[in-house]
Amino acid sequence: MATIMVVASLTESLIRFRGQMLRAFLNSGHRVVTCAPNEHADTRRQLRELGIDLHLYPLHRAGMNPVKDLQTIQGLAGIMGTVRPDMVLTYTIKPVIYGSFAARIAGVPAMYAMITGLGYAFGGNTAKQRLVGTLVSLLYRGSLGVNKAVFFQNPDDLGLFVERGLIPRERAVLINGSGVELDQFAVAPLPAGPPSFLLIARLIAEKGIREYAAAARRLKAQYPGVRFRLVGPLDPNPTAITAEEVQGWVQEGILDYGGETSDVRPFLAEASVYVLPSFYREGTPRSVLEAMAMGRPIITADAPGCRETVIQGENGYLIPVKDAAALAAAMERFIQSPELIPPMGQRSRALAESKFDVHRVNDVILQTMQLNPAH
Repeated sequence: MATIMVVASLTESLIRFRGQMLRAFLNSGHRVVTCAPNEHADTRRQLRELGIDLHLYPLHRAGMNPVKDLQTIQGLAGIMGTVRPDMVLTYTIKPVIYGSFAARIAGVPAMYAMITGLGYAFGGNTAKQRLVGTLVSLLYRGSLGVNKAVFFQNPDDLGLFVERGLIPRERAVLINGSGVELDQFAVAPLPAGPPSFLLIARLIAEKGIREYAAAARRLKAQYPGVRFRLVGPLDPNPTAITAEEVQGWVQEGILDYGGETSDVRPFLAEASVYVLPSFYREGTPRSVLEAMAMGRPIITADAPGCRETVIQGENGYLIPVKDAAALAAAMERFIQSPELIPPMGQRSRALAESKFDVHRVNDVILQTMQLNPAH
């Protein structure tokens, strides 16, 4: 029996995004311990019910602060020194970088990392973003070298890391996103009436939210009965969409805003088509996989991570990034030809089953970590 420590940057993600992976570790006969920075009572309760301990460590999630980042490394190294795990698996940028450094200090025998998208650091061309990208690349190069394998959620990210010399190709492992729980996200009947569209995302510009609003504005005038819905939390990111901007769209009558939710399924059930025009460096967007599992056609950007979810014209449409006109045209196809929606939705579900089933994804992770997945 191995002791596996999983390090997260947000406590809620341990169950929300990694719950099935943690269960797979347990079902293979291993002990699991988790580390995360924030207290979250419901997640702690669910982890405790599984027999998983949660340790809190200090993490400054936004920006780069050398003093605070050193405190992160020290905090994690202290926990690892006490728990003495046989292997550590980290995911998201700061846990991957600083968790890898901490594991080396603590003498952890085996380290693994998961790149769940590249986000802000690799997502733009401003001087600040290029500087951050250079610094992050240096940190990745220093930290990933101690990992036995690194999991990537799309081939674009894997190729970029290999091309930049951040990791040797033989230690890079491609997985199909985080996967989706097909039973939890069961196919839902399509809603009656005119087609309705939904975007679920953190409210930051890179998710294509302004393009979605602009496309909705174009279409709403011609098709007043069509609904364009936006769901997701406000965000402290430098490129955040403000509450005032969202309220302006609502008052204009082009978008309905559903706020933040802990369960996206009711919103997906009420939508005909799922839209994510993201130009953020996604791993593979979880919301798209959930929409596919529930039998919804997809409109998303031809961008890393997103493009893996759509076969053009079969289960939806890929559009150029930052192109509100192309997004409007793709949505208008469904408005003018709603008979496309059911078969494309069925194709989405079939792709979710064949490619993105969370159990298939977890089997690759367990095999790579030599944990002998149980079937």
